[in-house]
Amino acid sequence: MTDVRPEARLDEEFERLEPDPRGQAMLRELIGIHRMLRSNLKVIDDSATAVSAGAPQTEVQGQVLGLSGAGGLRTLQVNCLAYCRFVHGHHGLEDAAMFPRVRAANPAIGPVVDRLEADHRRVSDLLDATEAAADALEDTDAARAAVVDRLAGLREHLLEHLDYEERSLGPTMVRMTGWYD
Repeated sequence: MTDVRPEARLDEEFERLEPDPRGQAMLRELIGIHRMLRSNLKVIDDSATAVSAGAPQTEVQGQVLGLSGAGGLRTLQVNCLAYCRFVHGHHGLEDAAMFPRVRAANPAIGPVVDRLEADHRRVSDLLDATEAAADALEDTDAARAAVVDRLAGLREHLLEHLDYEERSLGPTMVRMTGWYD
């Protein structure tokens, strides 16, 4: 799939297992959700940058129509808040349902999961800061710049996290069975 870093090693017994179709499906689903997160973040980030640069509300509305269909600054605000809440939920589900199963299936991956859980806490803080800026969004240069700044910090850490998660968990996920038990 992609390269596997040393910290993403497999338990010796687990490494001998062949990929399982259900595990492969779970990894494809994870990658699909991450692809949507990347795409929606780009739309929101581009829209916030345009708003901060003083773009007309009709232009911003056009950029975010694929996310909701409302208009102007309010559309950016609502979509930014909805995006943040979705990522919070996605990471909460991974922490509660996926990571314990991955740890149990392949104990050697514990340090990777530890890092991912720490990443989730960091991303959560960045999401909270982004939500606060979006919630306070008004038609001022300072409020617009705050949203852009928070999104830049979120983007930097979240995108790196998603890449690392896919690359590091992929070899374990595709070998796991019992996903639907």
